[in-house]
Amino acid sequence: MDTPALYATFWAVLPPLVAILLALITKEVYSSLFLGVLVGAVLYAGADFAGVVNHVVNDGLIASLSDGWNVGILIFLVVLGIIVALMNLSGGSKAFGGWALKRVRTRVAAEIATVLLGIVIFVDDYFNCLTVGSVMKPVTDNFRVSRAKLAYIIDATAAPVCIIAPVSSWAAAVSSFAGEGEGISLFIRCIPYNFYALFTLVMMFAIIFMRFDYATMANFEMNAVENGDLFTVQDVNAQAADAADEGSDKGIVLDLVFPVVVLVVSCVLGMVYTGGFFDGAGFVTAFSDSDASVGLSMGSLVALVIIIVYYTIRRTISFTECMSCVPEGMKAMASPILVLTLAWSLKAMTDSLGLADYVSGLVEGMSGFAVGIIPAGLFLIACVLAFASGTSWGTFGILIPLGLAITESHPELATPIIAACMAGAVYGDHCSPISDTTIMASAGANCNHVSHVSTQLPYATTVAVVSAISYVIAGYVSSPVVPLIVGVVLLIGTLFFLRGRAGSYRVSDSANTNQAAAE
Repeated sequence: MDTPALYATFWAVLPPLVAILLALITKEVYSSLFLGVLVGAVLYAGADFAGVVNHVVNDGLIASLSDGWNVGILIFLVVLGIIVALMNLSGGSKAFGGWALKRVRTRVAAEIATVLLGIVIFVDDYFNCLTVGSVMKPVTDNFRVSRAKLAYIIDATAAPVCIIAPVSSWAAAVSSFAGEGEGISLFIRCIPYNFYALFTLVMMFAIIFMRFDYATMANFEMNAVENGDLFTVQDVNAQAADAADEGSDKGIVLDLVFPVVVLVVSCVLGMVYTGGFFDGAGFVTAFSDSDASVGLSMGSLVALVIIIVYYTIRRTISFTECMSCVPEGMKAMASPILVLTLAWSLKAMTDSLGLADYVSGLVEGMSGFAVGIIPAGLFLIACVLAFASGTSWGTFGILIPLGLAITESHPELATPIIAACMAGAVYGDHCSPISDTTIMASAGANCNHVSHVSTQLPYATTVAVVSAISYVIAGYVSSPVVPLIVGVVLLIGTLFFLRGRAGSYRVSDSANTNQAAAE
């Protein structure tokens, strides 16, 4: 079919906008995403019924599920689900929870431990989401931390941490979008200017140590602490996943630590293998040139074999029981995979309508603005694009080349401009309901997806507003120090202001130390 009449117009924004608004209003993600896909197909094919169906099925669903990158991610997710099922059945997660409960004595410590574990697992955001959730759920449940709060911590230590970690799949993605000769060095130069990621870490620690929550999160936390209801909004899939998490009493802490270490090492080796590390390339270069989808799939499959052999030798669970975890792990990932497939199909709809070209035109039109505003402007556009499309890496691909083109005439702003593109993309990835990382964070915490989105959005947006102000400052100063200091002071001041406002919820000292009976 020829290029549609609505190509690269404002109408290209409508499909993701429909999906997002319906998800927030109906609190039902499957139909919302599908209707977004359908709207995109109608805008593309018009009144041609056969064309609409063909665009949804062939250009959307089938194309998404036959894309090599997407298939690799799905394999990785399924294998992760199997490994998590193995750890739970072996009693490893349960044993670690018991070990941690003897040492983590306050609610603050439980939340900080979750943050630190999320920071340590910086290799990939998908791996981070599922591993941290599986390991820390027993600990946070014991202190009545709501699943929405757990999902926020998981999500906030996924993409925001990966985007400032030079050894990560995200560094490889950014490097691939940069110009020849830039690569990982550009990524490293951008770290101190990646205000959204840095301020998100400040935000997490501040919220935890100040022991308060605001906006929608306050209701979820109050219900968890005072009523023992960790979910507030019940979710059949989350409850089923929780029930599947019950494991053996024979497990030891090593039954969780060993699989996690093996998985991390295998995934890192798998990624650098695809980048040519074993053919003589340097470690950093191999990571820059790696194929994250293939590397994570290879690494996770190797790790799965090693983990099954380990459990069989340990006789914690039999080989037959290990094999029973294969369908269980796949079933646990069925809901996230369905959402991911629909989200990818929605992106295919926006691509066919020229959303990227529409945004590109907006960005190119910014060159006439005051030079110092360009980083802040690109940050805001990246926020909107990533939120609407649900993809940060796609946003990298659109805006980073454009940002590099702008810096040819303003080389002094090269680093803040590229960092702004990255930071805005991370905001969208962090809080968009159709983002794969947001979906994985919900799955990792066994939390209702819309609950996670609605509680996280005010927190992420607070950080984004402060980041935008910092980028305005960065456009007129030559160092990241001043905008960083101003941003941190402004963020902490904002939190103190919100803490004293009606609608916020402060956790009492007794609730902070009181251990609820683990379910």
